[in-house]
Amino acid sequence: MQKTSNNSLTQFYDQLVTDFNEELGIMWCYMNPYPRPCFTPQLLNDLSGFLHVMRNKVSSDIRLGGCSAIKYIVFGSYKPGVFSLGGDLALFTECINSGDRDKLSKYMRLSIEVMYSIYTNMDIPITTISLIRGNALGAGFEGALSCDYMIAEKNVQLGFPEVLFNMFPGMGAYSFLARRIDPVRVEKMILSGRIYTSQELHDMYLIDAVAETGHGEVEVENFIKKLEKSRNTRLAVLKMRNMINPVSFEEMLNIGEVWVESAMSLSAKELKTMQRLVRSQDRMAKSLISAESVGKMQGVLSR
Repeated sequence: MQKTSNNSLTQFYDQLVTDFNEELGIMWCYMNPYPRPCFTPQLLNDLSGFLHVMRNKVSSDIRLGGCSAIKYIVFGSYKPGVFSLGGDLALFTECINSGDRDKLSKYMRLSIEVMYSIYTNMDIPITTISLIRGNALGAGFEGALSCDYMIAEKNVQLGFPEVLFNMFPGMGAYSFLARRIDPVRVEKMILSGRIYTSQELHDMYLIDAVAETGHGEVEVENFIKKLEKSRNTRLAVLKMRNMINPVSFEEMLNIGEVWVESAMSLSAKELKTMQRLVRSQDRMAKSLISAESVGKMQGVLSR
């Protein structure tokens, strides 16, 4: 159990570290999963619980006083060098090998519930930001895309390597990206398995700001100070964006079902590739992840 502050807005979680900046109205939420930096079932449950607390707190504040002290939620990683390596591949291989479709489907649904809740801002007047200080791969990139804004440090790498073991990101990637860039580029990103730098994605208008290495939190605070100057307008624009081109829970769930079906049909060879990636993740979890290590990971998958 970890807790970073004594103020009343922080909670106890097993795989999350939270803290509240009252001056700027920022609720910091740092993912701290183990044994590897991915979306474990416990992390997803912690995130679900955290979002539930945030929704109730902000809604209650609005009913009582018209506004809430919490205006921003920033999602980041407690582990240096990595935002998230994606889905729980060890769980995936276990479910597929044992033919446990129900367990895999429950994981998929929980993932989508969390992603959808963040994407829709929990139906409360709040702004979400992903702070990417380390590599974000697969579902890790999806998680970052579910936020209103993305801020990444230089030399961070992001992408969808799932195609290397004959899978695809099925927890929101296509839905989120298709609302930001054209479908041709969306499919190219997913089918190529290419890893992008934060600057490349900034040039594609997917990442909103790039910070110097080690200065991500400062950049977030500066970014929020700029947002505050036109907060009402920006909240309205985000609301209009979701009204004009919404992502529905049903859409995400239907894609998730396709993902489960595809996963359950993977061959023994493809499962071995996934298991090699799990071992690679285990090694990465023991040290800081560098740009070179991402290249090594792709080398492991391609052999």
